Amino acid sequence: MTNILVIEDDRHIAELIAINLEDDQTKVRCCYHGSEGYIEATQTDYDLIILDLMLPGKKGMDICRDLRASKIHTPIMMLTSKSDEIDKILGLETGADDYITKPFSVREVQARVKAILRRSTFDNHENDGEKLPDIKIKNLMINQELRKVEFNNERLSLTPKEYELLSLLANHPGKTFSRAKLLHRIWGYEFEGYEHTVNSHINRLRAKLEKDPGQPEFILTTWGVGYRFTED
Repeated sequence: MTNILVIEDDRHIAELIAINLEDDQTKVRCCYHGSEGYIEATQTDYDLIILDLMLPGKKGMDICRDLRASKIHTPIMMLTSKSDEIDKILGLETGADDYITKPFSVREVQARVKAILRRSTFDNHENDGEKLPDIKIKNLMINQELRKVEFNNERLSLTPKEYELLSLLANHPGKTFSRAKLLHRIWGYEFEGYEHTVNSHINRLRAKLEKDPGQPEFILTTWGVGYRFTED
């Protein structure tokens, strides 16, 4: 059973989303106030949160930021009537996994939801049905089957996007990926032009993973091009 939380103050929109997502395998819960939605998101495990940006009480951006700070890494799709670039950038950089602007079509929401749920279950590379191998280097271990990362034998709390970035880089040690390529592979073509979002996620990954983020051992910078994973 898939559980989805919709935090949207417009009841018509919230119920429209719920009606079109709910079926025998999917349960949708709607909250119409930001503070109520935040409490629900912290007290119940969900597979996806669809979050409006402009809410009464606690705003959507604050909800997203506080959930990530509380190590709740449920995938989040931002939903808003705003189309300003700054809102899109801030939404992605505070930890949202996707962003959709009103007005939207029901089919687009359904497609985005399916894509997010797929990405939260499977890694971003083909494996031909074979068991994905663990990646071990120095004191870092990535269990790709469980999407679990340990550093110094302690589990790291990564958002879905942070994990996907790390997994992609670690599966191609020494290969440099441009920011545009990483953005396309992890977020999708619709976010073309927001390469600085990659920088923000890399910085957060380094803060969690590296002993000294200023002198990284694992995620290295190829100056003027992008990022690569160490070959050591």
